[in-house]
Amino acid sequence: MAPGRPKDLGKRDAILAAAKQLFATHGFDGTSMDAIAQTAGVSKLTVYSHFGDKDALFKAAVAAKCEEQMPAAMFRVPAGTPLRDALLAIARGFHGLIHSPESLSLHRMMIANAGQDAHLAELFFEAGPRMTLDGFERFLDEAIAAGQLDVPDPVRASQHFFCLLKGIGHLKLLCGCQKPVPRKEVAAHIDSVVDMFLRAYGRPAQRKRG
Repeated sequence: MAPGRPKDLGKRDAILAAAKQLFATHGFDGTSMDAIAQTAGVSKLTVYSHFGDKDALFKAAVAAKCEEQMPAAMFRVPAGTPLRDALLAIARGFHGLIHSPESLSLHRMMIANAGQDAHLAELFFEAGPRMTLDGFERFLDEAIAAGQLDVPDPVRASQHFFCLLKGIGHLKLLCGCQKPVPRKEVAAHIDSVVDMFLRAYGRPAQRKRG
């Protein structure tokens, strides 16, 4: 590829789609760049041209999966949007992400590799959980500046929010001892977490359910 020539975005998307599928199915070590190239219908040279190496492709695949469920725009709320609605949208996106088959497979893979491959764990955390936490922290900073929230420690509050959303149900799914939660129960769980968060950090006007 000539210097400065734009890369084919269609091929990049195909490579990412293949990587998300294969990493979730076969794990990091069980997925080769050859297999990703074959599944994407491109040459291995094209894969390396777009992503450089396997580590970079793994990070990009994790980030792409997060972006599908929780696009960056979700954390930049237009003026006038009710705070509870914005929190519900973020909560639903996160809940859908962590309960997706690909996410559950990757989480199980990371647990299985715990203590064996710190480098892989760092790649996963930076591309997924870290980006989500950073996005929500920026969201909280904007809500604080707008006088909608009173959050003494946005970093800790972000961790509380997402851990509450995971709840015991996510752990049961990871362990394989629970079937997918019915939609009605998911909605009730998300509502309760958002209401609890607003009771803890919301200004009086924000604590009332809309």
